[in-house]
Amino acid sequence: MLPVVGLLGGGVGAVVGGPVAAVAMAGYGTLAVRAVLRWRVNRSAERDRRRGLDQLCGLAADLRAGLPVPHTLDVTAVESDGASRLRQLTSAAVRLADRTGAPLAELLERIEADARATDRGLAAAAAQAAGARATAWLLAALPVGGIGLGYGIGVDPMSVLLHSTIGGASAVVAVALQVVGLLWAERLGATPGRAR
Repeated sequence: MLPVVGLLGGGVGAVVGGPVAAVAMAGYGTLAVRAVLRWRVNRSAERDRRRGLDQLCGLAADLRAGLPVPHTLDVTAVESDGASRLRQLTSAAVRLADRTGAPLAELLERIEADARATDRGLAAAAAQAAGARATAWLLAALPVGGIGLGYGIGVDPMSVLLHSTIGGASAVVAVALQVVGLLWAERLGATPGRAR
């Protein structure tokens, strides 16, 4: 999907403002769509993980209340990495309890407590990385402020950027550096367990 967005943005930019606008629209459009797709995937994975942890907590409470173990519990399904990992651990706990007589409710509670502690650690890491991501986005938005300042002092910066050789080369290099910088900052501040 990202190459299609890049080509579409490049085509629109070429029609509206020429080749420099095509490069800018392709680069920024691809980054924007990529960010939206990553946000949706991460939100869905977090929702699945929370649902799995809640089910695990409920199952442990049911077992403590004396309800029998469901027979479909030890079937592992591959949905997302987090949900799959919880199912694998739960299935291993069921097998261990069947073979050794270990208390299944206690094993499930330990799995759930460990997973929630891991989630808290990941949330703390994401909070620490938020400053670096915000700085990168602020630096990427500075050229918009520069263009606005140019218009404020009575100059037409877009005609210089889009229709002169030096301005066009500067704009293309700036777009490339911004894209690389944002991707690099994203990689540096990546939280484990989230989509890249």
